[in-house]
Amino acid sequence: MNSTRLFKLILAITLLISGLAVNAQKLKKNQFNNPLATQRADPHVWKATDGTYYFIATVPEYDRIEMRKSKTINGIKEAQPVVVWRKHAKGPMGNHIWAPELHQIDGKWYIYFAAGSVEDKWAIRKYALSNASEDPTQGEWKEEGEMVSKPNQFTLDATTFEHKAQRYMIWVDRASAKEVNTGLYIAPMTNPTTLADQQVVISQPEYAWERKGHNVNEAPAVIIRNGKVFVTFSASATDANYCLGLLWAEEGADLLDPASWHKLPEPVFFTNEALKRFGPGHNSFIVAEDGKTDVMIYHARDYKEIKGEPLYDPNRHTRARVLRWTKDGMPDFGQELSDNEMALKKPKKAKKR
Repeated sequence: MNSTRLFKLILAITLLISGLAVNAQKLKKNQFNNPLATQRADPHVWKATDGTYYFIATVPEYDRIEMRKSKTINGIKEAQPVVVWRKHAKGPMGNHIWAPELHQIDGKWYIYFAAGSVEDKWAIRKYALSNASEDPTQGEWKEEGEMVSKPNQFTLDATTFEHKAQRYMIWVDRASAKEVNTGLYIAPMTNPTTLADQQVVISQPEYAWERKGHNVNEAPAVIIRNGKVFVTFSASATDANYCLGLLWAEEGADLLDPASWHKLPEPVFFTNEALKRFGPGHNSFIVAEDGKTDVMIYHARDYKEIKGEPLYDPNRHTRARVLRWTKDGMPDFGQELSDNEMALKKPKKAKKR
């Protein structure tokens, strides 16, 4: 290589690095380099005690579970995925590998996910994996088997949380004998892979926005703030009709009493064509690097028209945005604002956590 070509190469590299630095500087505190992950739906992020973020999501091939780790939320974008589990070649856990969630419980890692069988991809059930390694991208993931529940007809999207020294699981199954739908169930857990016998429905589709394309309540995500237990959920078909609804119960209420739960009559986060945000949903919640700012991780498409079945359109991308709180302690999703505008929005005074 002659000196002229070498000079041009060094100049090009310098300009590239400079450009990346300028782009990075444009991102202000708690703004995000969206999309964080292309073609990754149903995203879930776990923040470990050492500040490491672990990212897990549905891959478009529906055939494996991948994980990424990063010291920052924006770093998820460049983090290399590690395959931690692959579908079976026959029988259960052999098809439609959906919506994995990663949780650390009593020092051990668990992945909850949904899967069909090789013989029947719609025989969707929920399963668990466990790993005793300090780093969940390493070590061995053990199959804990199916997490059986009632009625166990079409069960998926399991999430877990602890409240007042009791661990609970919320998941999705058929919730009506009168129509084909999916609703949200809750139950206490006797251990990280077993549900107690008391299992109740806390939500099912009742409003028009929950019944577009399909009658759906799914993808619960829990955040406890301001004296309330909040649960977001996704509704309707997985096209531009997909959206987020909101349930909540008072912190001291009996979470196993359906009457304790309240549902807003309108969706809280939905398609915004002006922002090219279509079918946002299936979110999780995490805290930003500053240790105090709530962040919502979710997926959405950047176009409306889909050819064929929306479930097999791969372009649901993972995104992040700040979650604000109103003065009366309710979540403010910023429906009319872009992801990074939410970071710049002046937060309203909320009650103490």
